[in-house]
Amino acid sequence: MSMYSNCSGSIDDARRVFDEIQIKNSTSWNSIISVYCRRGDPTSAFELFSSMQREATELTFTPNEYTFCSLVTAACSVFDCRLILLEQILTRIEKSGFLQDLYVGSALVNGFARYGLTEWAKIIVRQMRDMNVVTMNGLMVGLTRQHQGEEAANIFKEMKDMVQINAESYVVLLSALTEFSNLNEGKRKGQEVHAYLIRRELFDFWIPIGNALVNLYAKCGAVHNACSIFQLMPNKDIVSWNSMISGLDHNEQFEEAVACFNTMRRHGMVPSNFSVISTLSSCASLGWIMLGRQIHGEGIKLGLDSDVSVSNAILTLYAETDYMNECRKVFFQMPEYDQISWNSFIAFYGKSGQMEDCETIFSRMSERRDEVSWNSMISGYIHNDTLHKAMDLVSHMMQEGQRLDGFTLATVLSACASVATLERGMEVHACAIRACLETDVVVGSALVDMYAKCGKIDYASRFFELMPVRNMYSWNSMISGYARHGHGQKALKLFTEMKQQGQLPDHVTFVGVLSACSHVGLVDEGLKHFKSMNEVYGLAPRIEHFSCMADLLGRAGDVNRLDDFIKTMPMDPNVLIWRTVLGACCRTNGRNTELGRKAAKMLIQLEPQNAVNYVLLSNMYAAGGMWGDVAEARLAMRKAAVKKEAGCSWVTMKDEVHVFVAGDQTHPEKDKIYEKLKELMKKIRDAGYVPESKYALYDVELENKEELLSYHSEKLAIAFVLTRKSELPIRIMKNLRVCGDCHTAFKYISKIVNRQIVLRDSNRFHHFDGGACSCGDYW
Repeated sequence: MSMYSNCSGSIDDARRVFDEIQIKNSTSWNSIISVYCRRGDPTSAFELFSSMQREATELTFTPNEYTFCSLVTAACSVFDCRLILLEQILTRIEKSGFLQDLYVGSALVNGFARYGLTEWAKIIVRQMRDMNVVTMNGLMVGLTRQHQGEEAANIFKEMKDMVQINAESYVVLLSALTEFSNLNEGKRKGQEVHAYLIRRELFDFWIPIGNALVNLYAKCGAVHNACSIFQLMPNKDIVSWNSMISGLDHNEQFEEAVACFNTMRRHGMVPSNFSVISTLSSCASLGWIMLGRQIHGEGIKLGLDSDVSVSNAILTLYAETDYMNECRKVFFQMPEYDQISWNSFIAFYGKSGQMEDCETIFSRMSERRDEVSWNSMISGYIHNDTLHKAMDLVSHMMQEGQRLDGFTLATVLSACASVATLERGMEVHACAIRACLETDVVVGSALVDMYAKCGKIDYASRFFELMPVRNMYSWNSMISGYARHGHGQKALKLFTEMKQQGQLPDHVTFVGVLSACSHVGLVDEGLKHFKSMNEVYGLAPRIEHFSCMADLLGRAGDVNRLDDFIKTMPMDPNVLIWRTVLGACCRTNGRNTELGRKAAKMLIQLEPQNAVNYVLLSNMYAAGGMWGDVAEARLAMRKAAVKKEAGCSWVTMKDEVHVFVAGDQTHPEKDKIYEKLKELMKKIRDAGYVPESKYALYDVELENKEELLSYHSEKLAIAFVLTRKSELPIRIMKNLRVCGDCHTAFKYISKIVNRQIVLRDSNRFHHFDGGACSCGDYW
């Protein structure tokens, strides 16, 4: 029976031998049951076991340890009812007195632990009279699969002197270290194990140990160590190459992953599904569609495209590179789908804007929907600027009883923050409370960010203080929030508190810190923090930090110092920095026009089609009253055939967004709006407001300039809000920087109507209250 099972393509020959045996004993039954278990037919194995029990008339027919070991293995392969089967077998084993048998007990421990039933496995271990290394390894594997790496390592520590450790034990231990909640701790312990293996000369003894070390270092972020181990391995198998390619891809070293795949092929190794999946992933990340297609073709030749995971990687490749027709072809030609296939199709079509296709697929999934499916749909709606549909889906999830996870809530909160929709953000906050996820650090950080970006810095601060756990994103969001709202001293105080609590700053932190200094004019303080990046924290300043410093000096009006700073930069200034320089020259009433001309020249070289560059140059000349130069700048803009982005402002009322542009005549309530605006302008003039005509930036008569200023988009927006009766704060968003005249007018309006006005422009928040602005007129 064993011979036919191993050498024949069918079980039929083995079964025929069994059926022809006239007098069967336990060995006969055990042999045929074992054959069916090894060939993956647990149903037949259990049917035979039932027959064995029915036909048993003598002691020799009773099941023994070999029978039970086979049946435990068979039960583990039955996905739908393995727990029930394992429990039944455990009961039968206990009745038969085999629970304390070393091999039966070890098989049970392996069975329960391998499929996540670690508590059962521990109970069995405690009842076993003897244990061996197989028992220990099995329990460790189960714990590792349940991401309980620390507990698996503790099992090894407790039992290593009780059993005879083998090479496989170290492989299992190294795998467990990759499941530590703190990967740095896992890496540190892995280095200890690595050193021990070298001392015991086990590193060169067994290829799986080398593979496990490569896997450990790659998953713990030490990919250079993984590469060193891989190169030092005297022998390699396909798993070695798979681990290295996967590790490089996981650590975003995509070109190296592709190169490793090509080297593997040159060594004559036939790719497996794992190496193809990782290499396709790297090709997708690099956008290397031609090479990806070649690997796709090679996968077809090797028959790997029938593997659903390989097909999913091919889907990802075509979707990430915007080859949507090929993506569709691959999807509909797949012989089978798993959850990832459906979710991948929804996510890549969502990014390409084809939400109708996504909705069709999502509706067909029905019971197969999981958290990723819902999240993919929500992300797709958000990516395509349909926040209301994303919110509707969140509500639908709750009605369906679908568990909301932190990712879902954080994604929607991020979208609410990006468009400053406070009401929607507060709805999501309520969902987080109902889902008991308010204290989740990811959700909490997203809430801080949302409230800060929606103008409720007091809510953001209060929630931040209540967070039981904070991560880097929490600190950075709060520091940046304070900076954006002009609370520079609070941002710097929080930065100090962050360091005192042991959280080291990163590059993002310093963007927030330098921005805070910039918004309140702390030039020396900003320079001190800028220098500390490299000198104290070993963080090389990036282009965004140089941009913050240019902004700091530019806002302070120190254009000469700004000029010197630009000249000493270790990299070429980018468009953002040159635009900052030009903007600074605009604010100094046309002083240092030479620096401004240089900045404009560089901007037009780098972005000849960007209208902002021409407008800033024109504004600089206009600020200095150089109207001839203004005309030349506008002529250059017309020759370049570019158009200035229209300034627009918008407000949200009763979940409806109202958008205004300067001199807008399209709003259905335009008559009421202009009437209210006329009334407002009269009242603030009577209160002392004088139009700042320099912000009209046109060479026209004074009276016309004042009229132009009156119809700026933010003034129309506030007039619209004031046509409604309310005492709530007024919240206005603007896509460009607010002009100085509107800033002055808003101070007067806030006092006259006795309402707080919160204005978010492209640079920061302004809180107008009682005739003053939170920026202190430094912006």
